[in-house]
Amino acid sequence: MTDLDLRKLRYFVAVASELNYARAAKSLHIAQPVLSRQISALENELGVILFERSKRGTQLTEAGAVVRDEATALLRTAAALQRRARVAGREGSHFTIGFMPGLIVTPVVRLMEERFVGLRVDVVRTSWDDQIEMIHDGRVDASFVRLPVARRGLTVVPFFTEPRMVVLPSDHPLSECANLTVVDLAEFDLIQDPDAVPEWRDAVAKLRPEALATNRVKVPAARTVEEKLEQVAAGRGIVVLPESTARFYTRSDLVLRYVVDLADGEVALAFDAGRTSPELAAIVEIAQAIRDTSEVLVSVG
Repeated sequence: MTDLDLRKLRYFVAVASELNYARAAKSLHIAQPVLSRQISALENELGVILFERSKRGTQLTEAGAVVRDEATALLRTAAALQRRARVAGREGSHFTIGFMPGLIVTPVVRLMEERFVGLRVDVVRTSWDDQIEMIHDGRVDASFVRLPVARRGLTVVPFFTEPRMVVLPSDHPLSECANLTVVDLAEFDLIQDPDAVPEWRDAVAKLRPEALATNRVKVPAARTVEEKLEQVAAGRGIVVLPESTARFYTRSDLVLRYVVDLADGEVALAFDAGRTSPELAAIVEIAQAIRDTSEVLVSVG
């Protein structure tokens, strides 16, 4: 069995993502015939057909779908190894902690540096889109994440829970209401991934399923918390946030309201399941000690 060539895997993942050889070749800055030869060589090495070509276009085979998932994970691991090697080559030791908006990790940083003399602890602010990607690709060693996340390849240690709140424009019809329910919110568009608020998603699926159409054309695109709040303030929808995040971004043109049947949000510490180190063991111990003493690391505005 020959060793896997990461370059071929990278080419394969590009084609699997685009399902179009021309676009994949352009994104890789190589000629399409070269890309086709590399994919054929990979298929020969693996002994399987990865793509089927027909009048409908290029499609992954069943084996191709399996290889895509494994190759993506393998390329992330390789990238993480490169980043960690570069960090290890610097003078002194380093440890990087990721954190989601609304969370304060300064006490963890201080306790880590007190425990490991000479250790420099850096912090990186993550987002809903990249909080797990940063762990997989090695940009952070451990991260305080907001669940739910894809747990494959991760060690996830529960940290704490907190209420979630709906954010509304100050002149919204529900802004003066107390004891809101998820059904009350179902009438309005959600400016975030519906899977992030399954209670809203399930209510809308019953009351107005058209609002869950794949493209959600009417819903404005918004990636960061700040972008979502701008869209809410403009009256284009609502957003549900953990209380600490919502209060961190307090604005006079927005109001926050509790929703009685909305489950609490969960925060956890996550890191690569394949890694062990004294620093990782220590941050788990420190996080658990903070949790047990109820010193929750959140900003309340």
